[in-house]
Amino acid sequence: PASAPPSRLSFTMAAAAEEEEAELSLLECRVCFERYDPGGQRRPRNLPCGHVLCRGCVGALSGAERRRLECPFCRRACGFAETSDCLPLLQLLEVLGPAGGSVPSALGRSGGSLGLRLSLGGWGSLVNPTGVAACPRSGRLAVAHDGKKRIHVFGPSGSCLQRFGERGDAGNDIKYPLDVTVTADGHVVVTDGGDRSVKAFDFEGRGVLAVREGFCLPWGLDATPESEIILTDSEAGALYRLVADFKKGKLKKCQMIRSQLISPRGVAVSQTSGAIVVIEHLKAQEPNNGSTRVKIFSAEMDLIGQMDSFGLNLIFPSKIYTTAVAFDKEGHVIVTDVCSQAVICLGKPEEFPIFNPLISHGLSYPVGLTYMANNSLVVLDSGDHSIKIYNST
Repeated sequence: PASAPPSRLSFTMAAAAEEEEAELSLLECRVCFERYDPGGQRRPRNLPCGHVLCRGCVGALSGAERRRLECPFCRRACGFAETSDCLPLLQLLEVLGPAGGSVPSALGRSGGSLGLRLSLGGWGSLVNPTGVAACPRSGRLAVAHDGKKRIHVFGPSGSCLQRFGERGDAGNDIKYPLDVTVTADGHVVVTDGGDRSVKAFDFEGRGVLAVREGFCLPWGLDATPESEIILTDSEAGALYRLVADFKKGKLKKCQMIRSQLISPRGVAVSQTSGAIVVIEHLKAQEPNNGSTRVKIFSAEMDLIGQMDSFGLNLIFPSKIYTTAVAFDKEGHVIVTDVCSQAVICLGKPEEFPIFNPLISHGLSYPVGLTYMANNSLVVLDSGDHSIKIYNST
């Protein structure tokens, strides 16, 4: 007789067993099959080839003199001194704690906690949008895109209030906008990759200031509560603080506050703590194999946390490529991921990184993030040329 079909319970048990097995393989050395531990001989170590072993196995493979060893998986040789601590795994072990809880429960994994309220734009209204920002006082949204007039301003209800920033070569024209922010005193500030400048406008579209000197390729920017601008220079690998009297059109100071970054682009400033988060775009060793790294600095520019694509891949089952970043009202770091077409919360700087998907469906190619005064999350989706506004469900 034909055997009975497997029950729903058997499928559930099999799925749970597969998840548990995957979790164990992540947390175990693949040579001795012992669970990693932050201290002693089971501390995870990186080999230059990218494989990870525990310290005890690295020592055993390198012999008594600890000079050379061969990776047991890809056979690449290296010196013992070339190995290093696997920081993402160490951070994951710290999140799990000594009790060794499960990965999903420790990281607060969920299926999404925001609902779509409003969608604006679309092809024809917006063309290949690159940046979005919200005015903290009025709730108006400014969007940078590749249309004839580069900046569109939308009201809180979704109506288009203003279009400005002509495409052209005149002083206040915008050649190629990369990002946009809105200051507390109501000025729209744009990075222009076409002439490598930073340009400021009032909400009527009148140009009030253009800073063209000293930048290699200004890219991402965000405004502080004091209407100062934090700005990345992707080619220079630097972070700047720009102070200006926008009403008078006068630049007061443009100061480099961090150097030796790798292709920094997206940037956000916490409106409560002053912390700054930056997205670095790391150079690919192979074609189409680039990755990103999220770095968090204190208001005093001390590095307080970082996580790259490899580290995030340890806690999320697909490649993550971060394109935009923002702080919510509580100071959590929020990022977009174009690979999974998702928006993810990475936690506050002091607990970074956790993993909590906020939006896991309905996006095509999210490239911009901002929060409105009412704490609605705004996502700029370049895939369908739209702005999507989400509220808590």
